[in-house]
Amino acid sequence: MHLSPALRSRDCATDSRCAETDAANEADGLPMPRRIAAVAAVLGAGALVVLDGAIANVALPSISLQLNATPADAVWIITAYQLAVVMFLLPASAIGARLGYHRVFAGGVALFTVASVLCALSPSLPWLVAARCLQGLGAAAVMPLGLALLRSTYPRRLLARAISWNALAIAGATAAGPSIGAFILSTANWPWLFAVNLPIGILVLAACAKLPRQAPTKDRIDPWSIALNAIMFATFVLGSDRLPSSLLHGGALLGVAVVALVLLVRRETTKKAPLVPLDLLRVHSFRISIIASVCCFTGQMASYVALPFYIQHELGQSTATTGLLMTPWPLAVMLAAPLSARLAQRVPTAWLCAAGSALLATGLALCALWPIHGNPALPIALFTSLAGFGFGLFQTPNNQNMLLSAPKERSGAAGGAQGTARLTGLTFGSLAMSLVFGVLPSHSAVHLGLAMAASAALAGSVVSLLRSPARSAAA
Repeated sequence: MHLSPALRSRDCATDSRCAETDAANEADGLPMPRRIAAVAAVLGAGALVVLDGAIANVALPSISLQLNATPADAVWIITAYQLAVVMFLLPASAIGARLGYHRVFAGGVALFTVASVLCALSPSLPWLVAARCLQGLGAAAVMPLGLALLRSTYPRRLLARAISWNALAIAGATAAGPSIGAFILSTANWPWLFAVNLPIGILVLAACAKLPRQAPTKDRIDPWSIALNAIMFATFVLGSDRLPSSLLHGGALLGVAVVALVLLVRRETTKKAPLVPLDLLRVHSFRISIIASVCCFTGQMASYVALPFYIQHELGQSTATTGLLMTPWPLAVMLAAPLSARLAQRVPTAWLCAAGSALLATGLALCALWPIHGNPALPIALFTSLAGFGFGLFQTPNNQNMLLSAPKERSGAAGGAQGTARLTGLTFGSLAMSLVFGVLPSHSAVHLGLAMAASAALAGSVVSLLRSPARSAAA
């Protein structure tokens, strides 16, 4: 199948200098001060979604105690949210293109805010799990369409800066989430963890009035494709979760996921704007960025699972100290994000992504191999800072390349693919650590897990080099 000239030309987005050659074909963003309000809506919604997830993780013990739920049942508070997000991420992108990105994004913010109130009012665990599903649906609309709206909000020459601010807001919310959750729980009951979303959501929703408008497409929404997509991701996530404890049940669910994927691809292959962005995956630069993203997020999640066990069980540190030693990672991401945006103006993004993921791999390898004795605070903080700095250096230019590799009318699909790549990597990382912990003693599992995380990040570096200007021109 041949690519359209519009899609083929996007391979030059690997280098920001190439991207500037067709800047005249793009809208030059929103005028000031409307641009400030629009970006506040996008960043505020993204931070709200991430902050809520981080707070909910911290609150699980308190919620399970007050609702008389077992820890295993309480985990569904997290699982239900993640399932809803992953199942409807791509459909939300398609619906956004059909109805208008700004409408669906604002609708997602409204749904997330209302669902937060329902979470706060939940009298039992089943009600809370159902409300968390609604929150996940709202988040599924916010996550992919935020990047698409940033592309229309800022001039193309400033897009890397806008993406870096988005990464900065997400990293800041990730870093602040546990502390904010602990503070709320120390002064109030768990429903206030969700009730605080109401005033924030109302402010973000008011700012959504300034979002850029995009003409809806005439592409038809296929309910069968949406159903197959939901079945595929739901059985993939549930099967991955069940595999370590039950090979038969987990394998059966993963088999259903494969069948649903085959049927979905066959149904979507001939469509002009498929739900699964097969048209974008045929573009060399976009495809390489997606693979690199999966690799780096796999490394990140595997290390996020392994490091707490390493710090507490191997190094004998407390839970509070573990949290402090993990904090340098998101803080380093916040430091690297604006720097990578500036470098993306001067350095080919493929080289920048390769360097960032190589630093991520180096930090994780040092965590796995460095002999730590006595006080571990300094070496662990240095290694996690190096890993976080590398991840921040990778993420901004990689996301920029994904957006600029897609035609503007497919920006929502590009955002959905980016979110799907992130969630796929997170699932691979957690699954890998579950398997390792299931077959090895804790000490060996932790070090092997960190080594696997470093290997995944290094693979992301190698893959990113395949997007270098010379290779992209050859492709």
